[in-house]
Amino acid sequence: MAEEKTPKAAKATAKAPKAAADGVEAKAEKKATKTAKSSEGAYKPRMKTHYEDIVREQLTKQFGYKNAFEVPTIDKIVLNMGVGEAVNDTKKVTSAANDLGLIAGQKPVVTRARKAISTFKVRENMPIGAKVTLRKTRMYEFLDRLITIALPRVRDFRGLNPKSFDGRGNYALGIKEHLVFPEIDYDKAESILGMDIIVCTTAKTDDEARALLKAFNFPFRQ
Repeated sequence: MAEEKTPKAAKATAKAPKAAADGVEAKAEKKATKTAKSSEGAYKPRMKTHYEDIVREQLTKQFGYKNAFEVPTIDKIVLNMGVGEAVNDTKKVTSAANDLGLIAGQKPVVTRARKAISTFKVRENMPIGAKVTLRKTRMYEFLDRLITIALPRVRDFRGLNPKSFDGRGNYALGIKEHLVFPEIDYDKAESILGMDIIVCTTAKTDDEARALLKAFNFPFRQ
């Protein structure tokens, strides 16, 4: 004679298929999330691929490096935007920081005056600009936009100064109008701002750093 199930046992039996289905769904969702993360991690900027496939081998032949870790690379890119108009209107700094964030794809830090300078009406701790440091993926993506889009849009551009190195393999360049970047809408920009771009490399000498940036197609003047 079949054993009669109690209401409690019958309820538990009815829940079993649903629990199994929920488990399968959760497992599938977890797998999909993992796949999405792995595909995201597999993304590689075009400039990074260019470095690994072409630049590294080119520099090794040119300087005779014996170890792969000796080959110089770009460590970081620092963007700095000073706002002289902030003396009269501190809201200009907020606007500049927003524009810099659009260009860099990363939230910038507002820079403040370290000491008061009465001649320029600057007070201590007064916001006077914004800066951001780019590394890894964002760095390579910015580098790509800078070389292929922004610099060719500079008015009367005749090439970058090949001597603007600091003796330690770092290169600095200035842009007078931040409107050359495609992220900035000309009609919505409140004012035209200048920008300093410092490219920090692991090169030990300026010659190595210059060769590295040339391999990245930096348009230096001849």
